[in-house]
Amino acid sequence: MSWQTVRKDPAPRVPPNLDDYDAARAAFSWSAARAELDGLPGGQGLNIAHEAVDRHVATGRGEALALRCVGRDDTVTCVTYRELARSTARFAHVLRELGVGRGDRVTTLLGRCPELYTVVLGTLKNTSVLCPLFSAFGPDPVAQRLRLGDARVLVTTAELYRRKVAGQRERLPGLRHVLIVDEGAGELPGTLAYDALTAAAPDTFAIPPTSPDDMALLHFTSGTTGTPKGAVHVHEAAVAHFATARYALDLHPDDVFWCTADPGWVTGMSYGVVAPLMHGVTVVVDEGDFDARRWYRILAEQRVGVWYTAPTALRMLMRTTPRDGPHDLPGSFDLHALRFIASVGEPLNPEAVLWGRDVLGLPVHDNWWQTETGAIMIANFAGCDIRAGSMGRPLPGVEATVLRRGEDGRALVADGRVTEVQDPGEEGELALRPGWPSMFRGYLHDERRTEAAFADGWYLTGDLVRRDADGWYWFVGRADDVIKSAGHLIGPFEVESALMEHPAVAEAGVIGRPDAVAGNVVKAFVSLRPGFEPGAPIRRELLAFGRRRLGPAVAPREIAFDQHLPHTRSGKVMRRLLRARETGLPEGDTSTLESTEGSA
Repeated sequence: MSWQTVRKDPAPRVPPNLDDYDAARAAFSWSAARAELDGLPGGQGLNIAHEAVDRHVATGRGEALALRCVGRDDTVTCVTYRELARSTARFAHVLRELGVGRGDRVTTLLGRCPELYTVVLGTLKNTSVLCPLFSAFGPDPVAQRLRLGDARVLVTTAELYRRKVAGQRERLPGLRHVLIVDEGAGELPGTLAYDALTAAAPDTFAIPPTSPDDMALLHFTSGTTGTPKGAVHVHEAAVAHFATARYALDLHPDDVFWCTADPGWVTGMSYGVVAPLMHGVTVVVDEGDFDARRWYRILAEQRVGVWYTAPTALRMLMRTTPRDGPHDLPGSFDLHALRFIASVGEPLNPEAVLWGRDVLGLPVHDNWWQTETGAIMIANFAGCDIRAGSMGRPLPGVEATVLRRGEDGRALVADGRVTEVQDPGEEGELALRPGWPSMFRGYLHDERRTEAAFADGWYLTGDLVRRDADGWYWFVGRADDVIKSAGHLIGPFEVESALMEHPAVAEAGVIGRPDAVAGNVVKAFVSLRPGFEPGAPIRRELLAFGRRRLGPAVAPREIAFDQHLPHTRSGKVMRRLLRARETGLPEGDTSTLESTEGSA
């Protein structure tokens, strides 16, 4: 296996939290990580909201900035930790007055706005359960998740309520209260005005005793196949949020941090809300839509030090920057405050890692995790070299392995037993040893699917990987994405990454097209960089390039050009949608499709 090594900074501005990987793993324990958190006063348990807000006020950091919210009109609203503690206390009281208590589900259908943070943390203070929904969902996916999640309260905007909930309300008898955060509540029957309720509430709140095993968060998977699954997470997840943000995102207390993920997804909640606030950093919140110039301006003007974004967003920025030549757009902004860039959402192509190094002056650090894991499991670390294209290595406290797979591409389970792959480079299913604090506790109301996610003492991720001789993991693809062609199992990400190395290619999505002889043939959908025109000459060049890089058994046999590949808002190319369009099958649920409303 060959890769390009990107060396760690020999003289970092801030000493990294992890600079000796082996020593950090050897010294780490989850019990020691738990001891670094305060816990509720009087030994009454562990509550995420207390760790994220109230403990900072109690230790004299109440005037530190918690949020720096950039509006669509570029106005900036700042919120201190003391102010956040008061607003979250008010919302907790509102829930109590509405009769909402321990374990009751509070759902958000909101974008990136200050009220989101108050609702999330106020809900957790009340020992209720927070369930975030993606604001670009259509009415049916919203209603489906409200029903599956047993939602009792919904907090949203007047526009989103009119468009996506009002027409479904009669089908949601369990939804007792809808709170509207902006103007229009009085005009909408069956809703309450968030501002009026919170203004009348006290600004102190005593968090009830909270067991670390109490349900705290309910995250729905995207539901691209089958019914969406509600992954249950508990307050003990705070331990993993804190530890992984320290090691994988290298957060320090004085950092200004920007996570661009939508708060309706697990990344936007775990690392856009919970983890950074636990570290006491200043969190940048951008209410606007993606625009390359806007994003560079925010990085510069807000003096962002640590930036967590999606591969799709990076590739969109790459399109605005010539591969060779002057980097006029990013070069026109002062990005000197930026010291660390990380990415998640889909595996990061080596080209994006190197683009960050060459254009922004910093390589991009890929990491891997899932809704079910609740926190980052595998990462490239600030104090270590990067092997461009690798997911990285397991976090301290995380035990990972590669399992031999069967004919369906998933781990082979025989008589309840699995077999670990021993040979470096052999592909198999990534599995994790249960026991980390943010591991999901099951799928809500779905024991069958919960049981199917585990075998022989391992959590089965459904992702195919290979591990090199030094313990670095390399993503191959989702087991259900793998292309079976003429007896070969081909990971689409490997093909996409190879095509991305060509100077004409901005992005690629790869699928298997049904074929009577081979079963499937590899077909690539390619977005071109500025200055390249689609046509027969560049198609022939890319086909030849793919054969040279991958060999004829793996290389694409067909290439189509598409400047607007479909993405989810979490940054993934929707191969499922490409397959449906290619074969004429129904597209299914496209509510997670990235739209003009925003980006990663």
